[in-house]
Amino acid sequence: MIATTEKQLLSTFGFNKTLNENGHWLRDIRDRAIARFNELGFPTTKLEDWKYTNVSALAKIPFEAAAADGVILTREQLRGVFLAEAAFAENCNRLVFVNGHYSGELSSPDLCDQVIATSLAKAIHDESPSVRAHLARYAAYDLRAFVALNTAFIEDGAFIEVPAGAVIETPIHILYVSTSTEPAASHPRSLIVVGDRSQARIIESHVGLGDEIYLTNAVTEIIAGQNSVVEHYKLQDESHSAFHVSTVQVEQGRDSVVTSHSISLGGKLTRNDVTVVLNGEGAECSLNGLYITSERQHVDNHTVIDHAKPHGTSRELYKGILCDKSSAVFDGSIIVRTDAQKTDSRQSNKNLLLSEEATINSKPQLEINADDVKCAHGTSIGHPDEASIFYLRSRGIDQREAQALLTYGFANDVLDRMSIEGLRVRLECALIARLSHVAQTRSRE
Repeated sequence: MIATTEKQLLSTFGFNKTLNENGHWLRDIRDRAIARFNELGFPTTKLEDWKYTNVSALAKIPFEAAAADGVILTREQLRGVFLAEAAFAENCNRLVFVNGHYSGELSSPDLCDQVIATSLAKAIHDESPSVRAHLARYAAYDLRAFVALNTAFIEDGAFIEVPAGAVIETPIHILYVSTSTEPAASHPRSLIVVGDRSQARIIESHVGLGDEIYLTNAVTEIIAGQNSVVEHYKLQDESHSAFHVSTVQVEQGRDSVVTSHSISLGGKLTRNDVTVVLNGEGAECSLNGLYITSERQHVDNHTVIDHAKPHGTSRELYKGILCDKSSAVFDGSIIVRTDAQKTDSRQSNKNLLLSEEATINSKPQLEINADDVKCAHGTSIGHPDEASIFYLRSRGIDQREAQALLTYGFANDVLDRMSIEGLRVRLECALIARLSHVAQTRSRE
C-alpha cells in the first residue's frame, strides 16, 4: 500500500465536511469511509485486481477539490463536445454537473411530477427517504479504495427516483463535465432507484474540456425493483491527460431486466468496475462494452455478475480495439451461488489489435457453486483478417479503408445493441471518425 496519513490525505484532496450536524447519518458514513481509505491506501499492482493497472502516477499528483465557483459554461460551448451534444438533443431530459456540482442553468429535467430527477445534494438536504434507504448501501467501500474515497467525498451528483408502475419513454441524460486549469479531483455520486414494474433509460456521460490533468472518481448505484426494466449507458470521453475511475453497482429484484452499456474512448488511464447482483429469482442482465485505445492510453474493465437467486439469465459481450502502444485489461467474473439453480450465463471478450505494440490482458472466469446451470465464457485476441482485407482490396478498396471497414464491423456489433437510436448514430459517427484517424496515422508510419 502507498502509506498516507489522514492529515496528508485531507490536505492533498481538500476534504471538506459539509455535513457538520451532530448525528447526521451521512456524516457517519463519510467518517467511516475516509478512515477505511486511510487503511487501504491507493491500490498497487501487488493486488490481484490491480495487477495490470498501475495508479502510482495518479497517487503522486496533489489534486485539489474540483470547484464549480467561477466556472461559467454555456450550452454553445458544450454543444461542440461530442457526448454533450447527445445531452442537448431534443426529447432528452438532462442533468448537467460541472466539476461534480449541479448546474441548474444547463439542466432541463422536464419529467412528470411523479419522477424525481435532481441533484443529490438537494435530495440529501431535503432528507429524501429513498436516499437514506439506498445511498452507500450497495457499493461497498470496505475493500475498494476508490469507492471509499468517493463515499468520503459524497457531496453532489444525480438522484433519480422512478415510482412503481411508471414508464419513462424519454431518456434521462446525466452529463458530468470536467474543466480545470489545475489538477483537480471530483467524486460524482449517482443514485438511481427504479420502482417495481417501472421502465427507464439512463445515460451517464463523462466528458472533459481541453486536455488538462484531472481525476474523475465516480460511483453509481442502481436499484432495479421487481419486474422493472432498466437500461443504463455509461459513456466516457475524458481528456487524454485525465484519470477516470468509475464503479457501477446494480442490485436487481425479482424478474427485473437490466441492460448496461459501457463505452470508453478518452482518458489517459481508465478503470471501469461494473458489479451486478441478481438478487431476485428470474432476474436478467446484459452487459455490453466497447473500448477503443490509442497512443499510450490504458483501459481496465472489471466486471462481476453475481447470480444470487435461481432462474437468472445473464449475457456479457465486451470488445476492444487497441492501437499504437496502448493497453487494456478485461477481467470478468460470473459467480453462481449455491441456491442459484437454473442459471443461464454466457460471457465473451473479443479484442482486435491494430498494432504489434498494443497489449491486452484478458481474464474471463467462472465461479460455479450450483450443479444445475448452463454457463460458458471465452476470449479472443487477434489482428485484422488479412484474407478479408485482400478481398476488399480486390474490389477496389485501398488498404486503409479496408481495415477501417473491418474494424467498424467488429465494433458495431456492440453499438447495434443500443435502443436509443439518436445516441447510437452519434456513437457510430464518432467510431468512424476515430477509426479513420487511426488508419491515416498508420498509413503515414
